Amino acid sequence: MARMPAALRHPAGARALVILALFGIWEVAARWFVDPSFMSPPSRVVAFMDELFATPGVPQALFTTFLELAAAFALSVAVGLAVGLLVGLHDFSRRSLLPIVLLLYATPQVTILPLFILYFGIGPASKIAFGMSHGMFPIIVTVAAGVQNIKPILLLSARSMGASPRQVLRWVIFPHMIPSFFTGMRLAMTAALLGVLLAELYVSSTGVGYFTHLFADSFEPAKLFGLITVLALMAIALNETVRRAEVRFGHWQST
Repeated sequence: MARMPAALRHPAGARALVILALFGIWEVAARWFVDPSFMSPPSRVVAFMDELFATPGVPQALFTTFLELAAAFALSVAVGLAVGLLVGLHDFSRRSLLPIVLLLYATPQVTILPLFILYFGIGPASKIAFGMSHGMFPIIVTVAAGVQNIKPILLLSARSMGASPRQVLRWVIFPHMIPSFFTGMRLAMTAALLGVLLAELYVSSTGVGYFTHLFADSFEPAKLFGLITVLALMAIALNETVRRAEVRFGHWQST
């Protein structure tokens, strides 16, 4: 049996092969099997990138969406971490608040989008708030679960040696909840992006969501897929930032 090439035995090589295969399938399907009014091949999408960025309002829309996403994600982390610690560290809070959190998490957020528009208006505030409503729940749940997985003997030992509540939080709780916290952050980033785009899609005259709707209605698939590609690169950049932070703060676990 022929041995697998060395490049494919490396995870990066395997990933590259999968990505190239998917782009190849997309190219073939878009050129020969799908109506060009609904899908453009990757080669055409790349060719239309200059035209996409030359479209009035698109660069500003990308910048606006990025700022809204960053604000929604930051608020999701702050609120999710605080509530997650409250729910995870105290038995009474967990038994009284966790069922409410899970109920709200299971509720389709798009059904209450009109309430966000009513309270926050049609400006960026409603998009940020709606994005935060999607992003904070994964962090709350994962942080609460991560705190619950800490061995009680570690907390007891720290307190018996005179550690203050702040020191227990800094040197015992935070290091041991890092894996679950960053897992929640990755889920929150995707959820916050979804919330921001949904709000822009339904009630906005700017942002990526608005232009996505516009390009779809005007049958401009090359621009539409180009916009989606830029949005995907934006999400990848944020995800890589989170991954690097996870490596930076969680390196001790691999030693």
